[in-house]
Amino acid sequence: MNLSPWLVLVLSLPSRQATQRMRVWRALKALGCGVLRDGVYLLPERPETRQAFAAQASEIDAAGGSAQLLAFVSADAEQERQFLRLFDRTAEYTQLKHLADALRAKLKRNAMAELVREYAAVHKAFAALAAIDYFPGPAREQMASLLEDARQQIEARLNPDEPQPVAGKIPRLALAAYQDRIWATRKHLWVDRMASAWLIARFIDRKAHFKWLAQPNDCPKRALGFDFDGATFTHVGSRVTFEVLLVSFDLEEDAALARIAAIVHALDIGGVPVAEAAGLEAVLKGARARAKDDDALLKVAQRVFDDLYAAFSDKSR
Repeated sequence: MNLSPWLVLVLSLPSRQATQRMRVWRALKALGCGVLRDGVYLLPERPETRQAFAAQASEIDAAGGSAQLLAFVSADAEQERQFLRLFDRTAEYTQLKHLADALRAKLKRNAMAELVREYAAVHKAFAALAAIDYFPGPAREQMASLLEDARQQIEARLNPDEPQPVAGKIPRLALAAYQDRIWATRKHLWVDRMASAWLIARFIDRKAHFKWLAQPNDCPKRALGFDFDGATFTHVGSRVTFEVLLVSFDLEEDAALARIAAIVHALDIGGVPVAEAAGLEAVLKGARARAKDDDALLKVAQRVFDDLYAAFSDKSR
């Protein structure tokens, strides 16, 4: 058994400092420390835990107390096991799982606003617990899977026409075969459809004609559908439609388009946060609220994506 490096914070505060003692106790509890005895707290040694302990030590010293930060390695395998048991989060994940199970049981009958609030609360609690789960195991993986399943079900109810990803390889296509065509997608455009329409008009088919569908099955046979189930271009695996179009037409090597793709992906299906995503989301929400129809909305969205592309490709300088 490999023996781990550990950090111990040994502290004492004057008895009159009741408020400060409570503040320190809450901070150490939030860090998920193991408690060896009163005033002796344990964490695995990592840069972030050393920084957190050092910050608490500084506060304690400033309050007139004393704090010593010590680093060591377990004496033997039995001591290592004792320390690891202090960080077993199984019971806390079990409590969260009960909440997640209750949330999923309500998916078929509850109002969406209530479900979204409950999901956000459980997800926040999970994120806080995962942040102090220094030795993650199956319980965290199970909880993450349950929450992802709940998120997908909620998303499917909020956006029933959103395409479900299909498996398979994305074929490379010749631009010449996709010129002066009719391109069709669902009306009431949002980010993946806006970005995809912009990409089509600017980089794939400069004479593209767009048709907005009330229902996916309204798509004309001669039209190229995008971003709905059964469309010519739709989600494939983990890629959203914008990313599929990039691959299909050999555009993914364009660094500016790749940055836009990361934002579109984050806003459409989540995943790795992107700094610019919140700003673009706000701008597009405002554009959608003001536009009289999807044709007008696309014109505004195209200017927004033109500006993003110029900024990311450094053409603004």
